Amino acid sequence: MSAKVEITHTFNAAREVVFKTFTQAEHLRNWWGPKGWDFTISTFEFEQGGIFHYSQKSPDGDIMWVKFIYDEISVPEKFVYTQFFSDKEGNVVRAPFHDTWPLKMQNTFTLLEHDGKTTVTMIETPVSATEEELQTFVESQDMVQEGFSGTFNHLEDYLLKKPN
Repeated sequence: MSAKVEITHTFNAAREVVFKTFTQAEHLRNWWGPKGWDFTISTFEFEQGGIFHYSQKSPDGDIMWVKFIYDEISVPEKFVYTQFFSDKEGNVVRAPFHDTWPLKMQNTFTLLEHDGKTTVTMIETPVSATEEELQTFVESQDMVQEGFSGTFNHLEDYLLKKPN
């Protein structure tokens, strides 16, 4: 296993529509994150160097804060961000589910359209991780796959509602 996770999902929607659902707060708030969790956006600036800071509240009341910093944006085919778990103020904190999870991850999303359908490929890699953090990430790849697959399924359901 390598220290990266790659997930590909094809959506029955045009690339521009799929890109908007990832890059506009009014769409993200309707589908991002685990099913059944409350999702609240604190800051959303979709621009290079911009910030997406949000919280997710589980059904049992646990709250997790996450922050993205957008590294690269190429409309409508690609965006790259560095993400980390944070506190309410946006400071880097350890993942709430594992003491040796990498502090920062980089996610690269590419969107390719063919015959009116859009294939999204997401690659997640640890940033400046220790050997122990890399090992934790490698051992947790099924969890990452499952989490993003569930999120992509939420997006698929949202796209059926025909967002603009």
